[in-house]
Amino acid sequence: MTLRELSVEYRAHAHALDLRICQLQYRLDHSADPEESCQLQERIHMLSTMLREARELAVLTERYYDRGYRRNAKYTI
Repeated sequence: MTLRELSVEYRAHAHALDLRICQLQYRLDHSADPEESCQLQERIHMLSTMLREARELAVLTERYYDRGYRRNAKYTI
């Protein structure tokens, strides 16, 4: 598998995470239980972090070999 092919997988993963965040946000908006709301907020926060990283990795793997691409220092050794 090439890095460009891997970037497609990361984008698909990001899309699935985004969909799940939207579903949880809908439940949060319609929840009357404070405990459930707190749990949903924590879950949304965790998934949002995963979404951001999946998007960053999709860009990194997509453009890794492009000349002049400035890589995210977070993902370099």
